[in-house]
Amino acid sequence: MKPSAQLSQLAEFLQQFGAEQTTIDEALSQAQVLALPTRHILLHQGQQAEQFYFLLNGLCHACYLTDSGKQFSKEFYWDQDTLIGFEALITQSPSPFLLETLSASELIALPIELIETWRSQGLALYQHLLERQLVFKENKERFMLMYSPEERYQLFTQSFTDLNVKLTDYQIASYLGIT
Repeated sequence: MKPSAQLSQLAEFLQQFGAEQTTIDEALSQAQVLALPTRHILLHQGQQAEQFYFLLNGLCHACYLTDSGKQFSKEFYWDQDTLIGFEALITQSPSPFLLETLSASELIALPIELIETWRSQGLALYQHLLERQLVFKENKERFMLMYSPEERYQLFTQSFTDLNVKLTDYQIASYLGIT
């Protein structure tokens, strides 16, 4: 895919979330297209984020790592998704999770200062991205509380058939709280 086509996807996404043309132009001028292999670490747990990402295609994963070496899946990201650690952004703290690619992935990296600016200026774009994340979190919380482990597994595999074949059983189980 040509860089202009990749940047067009980002521009369209930003526009759908309420960005004005000047904001889109500024983002595109700072965008860096990345083609990364499987298991490439984008952000280490405990590291301060310098970038956030727009996933063009591929599969990424956020997970918590314990001192004993266990891994708990926080979230999966796929095509046309944003990878933003809002907790660390808002609290100005290091990332509480590791962020990595699970397949060969094409992403657009943007400097974290850009989204910090959107936040400080109170842009509708930032508000929409934050609301999108909040709705996702509310849905996941309800899913985790209202269904048994068996029901969660069935619902996950039925709802995300494409993801199901790309993930290991351990990744799915840790995401569903079944480990």
